[in-house]
Amino acid sequence: MTNDDLDSGLPEGLDLRTLSAYVDGELPDAQRAAIAAQLDAHPRAAARVAAWRAQDAALRALCGVRAPQQTPQQTTPQAAQQASQQAAQQTPQATEQPAAREESGAREETYQRDRAAVPADGTVRARPTPSPDEPTYIVVRRTRPWWQRVGLAACWLAAGAGLTLALGPLAPRLTGGAWSGAWGRFGAQPAGFAQRADVAYAVYSPERRHPVEVAASEEAHLINWLSKRLNRPLSVPSLQEYGYSLVGGRLLPGEAGPAAQFMYENQAGARLTLYVAGGTQDQTAFRLLRDGNRRTFYWVSDGMGYALSGAIAEGKLRAIAIDVCSALGGKPEAWQQ
Repeated sequence: MTNDDLDSGLPEGLDLRTLSAYVDGELPDAQRAAIAAQLDAHPRAAARVAAWRAQDAALRALCGVRAPQQTPQQTTPQAAQQASQQAAQQTPQATEQPAAREESGAREETYQRDRAAVPADGTVRARPTPSPDEPTYIVVRRTRPWWQRVGLAACWLAAGAGLTLALGPLAPRLTGGAWSGAWGRFGAQPAGFAQRADVAYAVYSPERRHPVEVAASEEAHLINWLSKRLNRPLSVPSLQEYGYSLVGGRLLPGEAGPAAQFMYENQAGARLTLYVAGGTQDQTAFRLLRDGNRRTFYWVSDGMGYALSGAIAEGKLRAIAIDVCSALGGKPEAWQQ
């Protein structure tokens, strides 16, 4: 025995090597019975034995190896009596530790299987060592191979994509347009000029002292100046029919060059803006951009992008946008229905 085999937490007469042999079932019956009696009186040592058995069971479960079954062995009454006397001499304090026995009560059933049972015929028969691959301390589950996990994730991804494609066209109808979020149509990303128009409205419409660069009192100068900067003749449609008057306009940076913003206001102080940008790919689609309480109807006509923004009812803003498109030479008939 070496110093490495000793442990201050073990009772006198026990060492790590002996306990290891006890767990592995390598000790004679008499010595096993003596150690089992000592473990009943020393919960810390019993807990260590239980932990070792649990570790051994976990390793066997992971490796798919079952513990070899041990057959009962015959012992003489003299050996059993000698083992009992030896255990009584080594653990005289066992009867003086009721608290320790209560603490070890939960483990008593586990170690009863290691104690010798004396039948009526006087022959002591040591019960086989408990199977270490069936403890109550650890539950081991094998993990799936990595390729199975990857395949399962791919199947879920494909199912989600298929469900999205199947329900996508129905989402706006089922949710009343709320599914589209900031986009007017499901899956249709808004044009860059429409997003710029929405941001410009959010920035300048709350402004009270300097909402525009050139006021409506200089409307002719405003139109000439912005037409020159955009290199395109511009016109300012009238919204008096809807109760909105021109406030003025300003020059803004666009995606491919300068852009213009015209601002309108009604008597209640509500404002609309018309954003005009050049260099936009020609298309006739009429779309809606939503962002919070703001709405922007935008379209492209003759290479120019137009966006009408406001924080009013969507239906009313749409009606105004249709008239503005028509006044600017567009053809709203294709998307009025």
